[in-house]
Amino acid sequence: MRDFSRDTRWLSINTATIRKSRGVDLPLPDIIEACVRRGIRAISPWRDQVHAAGLATISQLVRTHGMELSGYCRGGMFPATDAAGLKAARDDNRRAIDEAAELRAPCVVLVVGGLPGALQGRAAHKDIALARSQVRDGIAEMLEYAKQAKMPLAIEPLHPMYAADRACVNTLEQALDLCDALDPGRTGALGVAVDVYHTWWDPKLEAQIARAGRERLLAFHVCDWLTPTTDLLNDRGMMGDGVIDIPRIRGWVEAQGFAGYSEVEIFSTGNWWQRPHEETLDTCIARHQSVV
Repeated sequence: MRDFSRDTRWLSINTATIRKSRGVDLPLPDIIEACVRRGIRAISPWRDQVHAAGLATISQLVRTHGMELSGYCRGGMFPATDAAGLKAARDDNRRAIDEAAELRAPCVVLVVGGLPGALQGRAAHKDIALARSQVRDGIAEMLEYAKQAKMPLAIEPLHPMYAADRACVNTLEQALDLCDALDPGRTGALGVAVDVYHTWWDPKLEAQIARAGRERLLAFHVCDWLTPTTDLLNDRGMMGDGVIDIPRIRGWVEAQGFAGYSEVEIFSTGNWWQRPHEETLDTCIARHQSVV
């Protein structure tokens, strides 16, 4: 395993981690500047933050500071109830690819979606098999456009608690089954994002990481699972504050040849988003060096 204890070379900040500072929205240019001041050389921005600041502005800032991206959040959300909805998802995913290419991201992370309408509180149906079929078809169509742009796609399996509303792909095994079906030649165009928050519990995790191999491992996300967790979406823990054996999982990933960034992604309405963003970033650095 690589030694993270001496510097921030392989630390990336998912910009959701300091989306807010003292409860107030923090603009993406300010997030970038704060990272630069601390020697953090990589980020993974969210599309809504990029749109708010302007794609050209963020692209220029990234280039000016010589920053890299560890991913681009996010594409996906494929299922819909009609042709118009499926087309809207297709068009939005193509825009995500174009934006990622402009920012020189290494991949677009896919949160694939669940039952249509469930995220808004009213699922249109209960047919999760249909949703998964639409996910497969949506990724297949997106993959052709992504190949033309030379932009890899990283399927991120989400914890089963999100199966209804955010992602009906819930294990690394499911994600890799899709990869094998749609990209059997392991071309590098389609792979996975392994987020310890979503996958730490899976008894097949080590074996599936080995199955993925270097070609499929496109992104690695870290945070921690708190006990108790007060909000299953927005109460992620800082690394070292919960029950996930992060170094063990990183060891499995790096054993396959992964040598990219460890991307810190924390949603925390009641804790870290209430603190000054400087404190959150400084803690990310310290924990990345000590417990990741």
